[in-house]
Amino acid sequence: MGFWEKLFGKKDKTAKIENVKSNRSLEKNLKIIKEDFLKDCDDIVYREIELGKEGNYKAATIHVDGMADKKLVNEFALNNLMLLARHIDPEPNVLKNGLYDLIKKQNIAVTELKEVETIDEAVLNILSGETVLLLDNYEKIIIIASKGWPARTPQEPETEAVIRGPRDGLVETLRMNTTLIRRRIRDHRLKVKNYQVGVRSKTDVSVMYMEDIVNKKVLQELDKRLNAIDIDAILDSAQVEELIEDKWISIFPQVQNTERPDVAASAIYHGRIAIVVDNSPFTLIVPSTINAMMQSAEDYYERWQIASVIRLLRYFCLLIALFAPALYVAITSFHPQMIPTDLALALAATRRGVPFPAIVEALIMEVTIEILREASIRLPGAIGSTIGIVGGLVIGQAAVEAGIVGPLMVIVVAITAIASFAIPSYNAAISIRMLRFAILFSAAAFGLYGIMLVSLLILIHLCGLKSFGMPYLSPFITFVRDSSDLKDTMIRAPQPAMNNRDVNAPKNQKNRLDDKREETFDIEEQE
Repeated sequence: MGFWEKLFGKKDKTAKIENVKSNRSLEKNLKIIKEDFLKDCDDIVYREIELGKEGNYKAATIHVDGMADKKLVNEFALNNLMLLARHIDPEPNVLKNGLYDLIKKQNIAVTELKEVETIDEAVLNILSGETVLLLDNYEKIIIIASKGWPARTPQEPETEAVIRGPRDGLVETLRMNTTLIRRRIRDHRLKVKNYQVGVRSKTDVSVMYMEDIVNKKVLQELDKRLNAIDIDAILDSAQVEELIEDKWISIFPQVQNTERPDVAASAIYHGRIAIVVDNSPFTLIVPSTINAMMQSAEDYYERWQIASVIRLLRYFCLLIALFAPALYVAITSFHPQMIPTDLALALAATRRGVPFPAIVEALIMEVTIEILREASIRLPGAIGSTIGIVGGLVIGQAAVEAGIVGPLMVIVVAITAIASFAIPSYNAAISIRMLRFAILFSAAAFGLYGIMLVSLLILIHLCGLKSFGMPYLSPFITFVRDSSDLKDTMIRAPQPAMNNRDVNAPKNQKNRLDDKREETFDIEEQE
């Protein structure tokens, strides 16, 4: 047994079903389905019917109660088969060759119809919400498209809210999500490739990309990684994300996720690939960079000057969220000579009577803030926000009055917590929060030298990190090849100036804008 099998256990191969060919006998097929595949499944609906004037031709439909659209099955399949098909009484030679074609082409009024030759394929379609039609003396199984489970309507995303921009968000239904993205890309070169991931769950996954813009090597690598997934079940896109990323041991997310269809569409226009996973409202985008994690959809819906200032503020908040508590500990413990005398005296006065060193003081407040943050997420919306605000104020004030921490420490931790919320990507913000503790301990041990050491280690790690072959720090380290990529980084250039796609796009598709406007327009000259 190999190392990885010892570590994670043997793979579950029991869920894989061998191909079972269907029979010409309706009774045999029903027996196999009921006893071997769907035994003790009381939510499976079986309906046996008879066709023809004399009822000589037997058939049966099978679907899952609650997953199939009953109205569609009743009105456009069963009604036609049981009433209209009774008038079919073909000659023997027609019966032998064409009865089933008559049923498929003239009696079942649905938009999508297909045939399968194995029972396990039929069972998979049943469990996916389709309706199966079995005909006696016919070796193939007809699949009627009838998916109709309850679905949430598109609503404004909670994690990516904007002041100006589209309000619709992705939902848990795969086909609705691909539709929301496709309505923004009316191009026949937009391709949608379907996969099924998970030995037991058979979760549907759709890969969306622009055929002439996408990097073919990235597309091939993604296809290879999706096909290599061998796990029993996929319940959310987060599991796919972890299974396809380059370095799962890294703390930094290497796959971008979004709840917004406009963000996914924009990424596709730039040559990236969107991965839509059924049962998840989060679409994955590859390749991804740290620059993409710091961007918000609203950056492109406001004027470029406003968006640039907000982005600079966002990067400043990133530095605060990462270094503020560590700098407080390092300066107060190792380098008090770096601050003005008056400020040093005021700081010493505020810490008078505090029995703990600065690192313990910082840890008490940081851990308290993290507990409040986690608790407020788990509570109902109105109660959670109230508890978070009131709890933070009460605990902070009580800690200062009790002499456990100094007031300046409370201010530093509060500003740090607020700054972390300014990072648009939630999973990137969590990574920053975790790294803050590593830098904090290093500052407590070595002061500013410890902060510099850990910062260099993080930077070295980021320089070597890639997302599907694309450097994670692009375009900050790839601008030598194409400086135009810097137009959409810490500042956002005006739309007419952003005429190139990012470094991921093929060279022949770099240009995305041909601005033919005149520089000035004077209405008096036109008259």
